[in-house]
Amino acid sequence: MSLTLDEARTRAGVLSSVSYSLDLDLTGPETFRSHTRVRFRSTVAETFLDLKGALAVSLVVNGEAVEVAYDGRRVGLTGLSTGLSDGAVNEVEVTATIPYTTDGDGMHTFTDPVDGSRYVSAYLGMDNASKVFACFDQNDLKASFAVAVTADPADTVLANGAVVSHDAGRWVFAATPPIPPALLVVAAGPWHSVRWTYALDSGESLDFGWHARRSLADELDRDADELRRTSEACFVHYADLIDEPYPFDSYDQVFVPGLNWGAQEMPGCVTYRDELLPRGAITDTQRAIRAVIIAHEMSHMWFGDSMTMTWWEDTWLQESFADYMGYRVAEAGAGFSDLRVEVEVGSKPWGYRSDARSSTHPVAPLAVDVPDVDTAATIFDGISYAKGGACLVQLAFWLGDEEFMAGVNRHLTRFRFANATLADFVESLAASSPKDVRGWVDAWLRRPGFDTVSVRRDGDVPVLEREGSRPHAFTVAGYDSSLRLVERKRIELGAEPVPLPEFAGLVVVPNAGGETFAALRLDPGSWDVLSGGLSRIEDPLVRAVLWSATALRVRSRDLSADDYLDLVETHLPAETRADIIEGVLAETRSVVIPQRVPASRAAGAVARVAAASAAGLAASADDEQRALAWTAALAATSADAELLRSWLDADKVGVGIPLLPTARWAAIVRLASLGEADARFIATERDRDGTAEGELGALRALAARPSTSAKDAAWEAMLAPGVDNRRFGALASGMWIAEQAHLLRPYVTAYLAEAPALATRGQAFAIEVGRAFPRIALDEGQLDALRTALAGEVPTILRRSWEDHFDDRE
Repeated sequence: MSLTLDEARTRAGVLSSVSYSLDLDLTGPETFRSHTRVRFRSTVAETFLDLKGALAVSLVVNGEAVEVAYDGRRVGLTGLSTGLSDGAVNEVEVTATIPYTTDGDGMHTFTDPVDGSRYVSAYLGMDNASKVFACFDQNDLKASFAVAVTADPADTVLANGAVVSHDAGRWVFAATPPIPPALLVVAAGPWHSVRWTYALDSGESLDFGWHARRSLADELDRDADELRRTSEACFVHYADLIDEPYPFDSYDQVFVPGLNWGAQEMPGCVTYRDELLPRGAITDTQRAIRAVIIAHEMSHMWFGDSMTMTWWEDTWLQESFADYMGYRVAEAGAGFSDLRVEVEVGSKPWGYRSDARSSTHPVAPLAVDVPDVDTAATIFDGISYAKGGACLVQLAFWLGDEEFMAGVNRHLTRFRFANATLADFVESLAASSPKDVRGWVDAWLRRPGFDTVSVRRDGDVPVLEREGSRPHAFTVAGYDSSLRLVERKRIELGAEPVPLPEFAGLVVVPNAGGETFAALRLDPGSWDVLSGGLSRIEDPLVRAVLWSATALRVRSRDLSADDYLDLVETHLPAETRADIIEGVLAETRSVVIPQRVPASRAAGAVARVAAASAAGLAASADDEQRALAWTAALAATSADAELLRSWLDADKVGVGIPLLPTARWAAIVRLASLGEADARFIATERDRDGTAEGELGALRALAARPSTSAKDAAWEAMLAPGVDNRRFGALASGMWIAEQAHLLRPYVTAYLAEAPALATRGQAFAIEVGRAFPRIALDEGQLDALRTALAGEVPTILRRSWEDHFDDRE
């Protein structure tokens, strides 16, 4: 059971003036000591603190040791002082012994196989603070935190506040402004660090730092200049956009091992999964996406860390804004160009898939529709991120940027270090614009689903029509029959059709700038020309919009998977943008083939992707970035074992094209899936690599082998008690090979039987179990088995994942 909305509202209504002093001892090998002193005022004599999984607990209330009432989740508090009129403040001390975790929820521990270094980091977020310290674990009981940590004297410790002192393993940090307990962070280990001081316009200065595992020192040094340049450029751009000054006293950013999320926005100390610091080299697409994530997390310093949602129905107030600002600031501030292309092929398809399912929900649901924290975990999805970000693009385009940012700044100033709701945000926007903001919010944020913008012809004149209920503002592009741009126009589309006489006889692409969130239905003449010449369209954003719209047609079954693969084979090899290549191939391999290609034809579909990849690689000899994108795809799909072995032997693909470590392991996994790499070969490659990434690659390869014994071993390892999050994910990734559906039938049954128990370990691990759903085409019998399983007892987070997988395959 997780905290409920009613419990949170009740507790927030009786408590106030909360502050914490937290002392953590991380020197133990299996457990750590957590000592919490929490001060607060109360109007009731009884309440509770959240504390999960402690092995031993002692309690002192207002100076008196008391018997602990602890059920493994909560510490009961009784006899509290309630005299608010005379300023009575309660002081409660909880001392607990808590085990480390390896699943990314709580105090996570990791030992680096490269050098034996140990890293211990508190990965918190929703419902996880109580796995590290006793607290009132809800957003609207924000508090200041004074943190002290005892660690190995050889370690560096990072936390939310600036360092006040450290000596012989004892670190003391400055108290934070009011933040939610879920946003506390501690990261200890022998970090390799790059630090600098940045001069602010106020005349003061701010300390910055980037940190990574010691074994990633070369990679951090490789990228240090760019990481510093990106951080500073984003920081400067936010200073131009946002009236409120940066809210915290330092800004550290650390690449950590085992993080479940892409990154977490901890105030003053952002954590990133260290896969964002790839070994060998970093591609331009990876650099751009990383810059977006840096800008995304920096936006959270205001959107989420200073102004915080009151309850989880307003997840979008943080994540949609960060999604929107991440792309905007990385492009306009840090100089990464054409990032709207990545939105169209990388982000929006996730939003469309999420919004097309029966589990869809409004971007901003009602609080009662999020009755507890487990339910809240299910709305950190493509709607709260991708669709919500797209809605904000539409809002800014409709309002005009000046009025949009005026409303945003009014909101951030009103709720500095406080909590806010959708109603508060609407009030801020409405005060800054004469337009009907409330009507727009009701149409876009309170209603699930997406509209379709269609084109019909009245003679030669195209007419735009809306199927749905939302107002849309977007750009229309018109092309001649050779796909030369002739006309562009901004239009607003409501309930009434909009004829475009100036586009008479032209090929028409609505939403050419990606300004709105809607499916597209083109007239047959436009589709024929565009599908015949997609790769010839000059504007990469228009190409990206069309690829995304085409994938959505496959999902809705308006276009067959075969026709989609025809487009991939015909047009993608000529594509000039690596990010479009990668986005389309990711959609093809992870969505189209497992969801829309029968198992009996999966091998043929994969072969078509391999053929397109080989053609693309041959056409990209003079473009390293495109060649790297095609190499990664061909390594994962080719049936040419001799080719893949030649790459491994040479450790390169061709003249000037390196075989990056991720592509090397993709090739090894592919060889294993073809029966061309045995356990000894995989072990040799693992030893050659020698890193944590190599260990995970070897697990994927071992699981990919096409034999019952290999699958049995992989499945047993996935079920091992305490298996860590990364190992579980690697085994699942190797387990489910599209062409092996016949071999995997019994494991689909086993997964449906075992997954509910696995999902009880915690929220993040439950999400990982959901991601481990069989990535193969399911037949009617298997869909029936899934339907039967859903009729039984399934944990909330896993149920949402399974329902989505069922919808995807219906």
